Amino acid sequence: MSAAEARAFLLRHGLAAHKDRGQNFLHDAAVARRLVEAAGVGPGDGVLEIGTGLGMLTRALAGRARQVETVEVDSGLVRALRAEGLPPNVRLHHADALALDLGALLAGLGRPARIVANLPYSVATPLLRRCLDLGPALDGVAVMVQREMAARLRARAGSRDYGSLSVLFAWATTLGESFDLPPGCFHPAPRVTSTFVCMSPRTDLVAPGELPALEAVLRAGFAHRRKTLVNSLARAADIDAGRATTALRELGLDARVRAEHLLPESWLELARRLRQRNPPA
Repeated sequence: MSAAEARAFLLRHGLAAHKDRGQNFLHDAAVARRLVEAAGVGPGDGVLEIGTGLGMLTRALAGRARQVETVEVDSGLVRALRAEGLPPNVRLHHADALALDLGALLAGLGRPARIVANLPYSVATPLLRRCLDLGPALDGVAVMVQREMAARLRARAGSRDYGSLSVLFAWATTLGESFDLPPGCFHPAPRVTSTFVCMSPRTDLVAPGELPALEAVLRAGFAHRRKTLVNSLARAADIDAGRATTALRELGLDARVRAEHLLPESWLELARRLRQRNPPA
């Protein structure tokens, strides 16, 4: 399907891409096949796709996977896809992925199971975060995001892009192959470059239930980047400055350190020490 054919598909069904939903539809079949190969999808895999779009990636997934569960929020696209047909091993769900029980869909797929998706730009961050919670049920995650988002996932301490997502993904995944796709692969062509990121979930580095506690400390720590970490924690989460200072010194760190300079391993140890001093009720 070319860009012209993508436009024709939408016109045929009286549809248009919605900017507020971050809709930029993949239309290149060769690129779709490359994405599926990079994601490691095999004939025994069940795949959950978020954002069916025009069905280009969906069809490529169906050509390799055992079963595909694909979720699309746009009622017009769902109507069009059902009218034009999808492969028999694809089940289309008209739903908002942010509100849907994705865990139940994965359970229904059975193992091995993967998420492969061209994530809508407008909701990429919360959907990526949900992928971490689904980690124990997944054998792989491969998603298309804006290049800036991919940079945040891969960022190292001390860099401009380093933030809470960088640390969370460092502890919950092993990042693998990634590559950029130019705007011309999509309709309408976005004003940004997209990056396809492959990762393998890990559940052996943090204890069950520990990731949300780490996330809470991260969000507070990065909330005021121009302030010291101690001051940011105090302002954003009402964490006593004395407690935070003591915890940092116990880790051999300067109490004047800023959030962006703390390594992922130090973040986890800090969260653990703060939790010990103020355990959940």
